Amino acid sequence: QVQLVESGGTLVQAGDSLRLSCAASGRAFNSYAMGWFRQAPGKEREFVGAINWSGGITDYADSVKGRFTTSRDNAKNTVYLQMNSLKPDDTAVYYCAAKLTRAMSVYTRREFYNHWGQGTQVTVSS
Repeated sequence: QVQLVESGGTLVQAGDSLRLSCAASGRAFNSYAMGWFRQAPGKEREFVGAINWSGGITDYADSVKGRFTTSRDNAKNTVYLQMNSLKPDDTAVYYCAAKLTRAMSVYTRREFYNHWGQGTQVTVSS
C-alpha cells in the first residue's frame, strides 16, 4: 500500500514555471509506475504525464508536451512534475497516482491507477 501527498501548487502568472512534488509513503516506491492527472472545474480528470518505475520511460499529453517534464527520485520516494511556460488553461487541481508494476510501460488512463493523492491547486493568471 502506498499513500501519496502532492505539494507545490500555487498561484502563478502565465509564462511562469512551477514544480509539483508527490511524496509517497510506504515501502517499494520503486515498484510503482506513477502518473500525473489534472481536473479543471466542470471538466473530467485528464492525463498529464506518466513515468515508469525506473524513470526510464515517460509520456505526456499533447497539450503539455515540450512544456512539462516528470521525473522521480526513488531514494526520496518522490515524483516531480516540472511545469514551464504555464498557460491559464493549465489551471486545475493536479493529482499524482500510483500503479504497482515493474513493467517497462507507462499508463495514461486513470482506471489503471489504484492509489491517488488528494491533489494540489495550480492557478495560472493571464
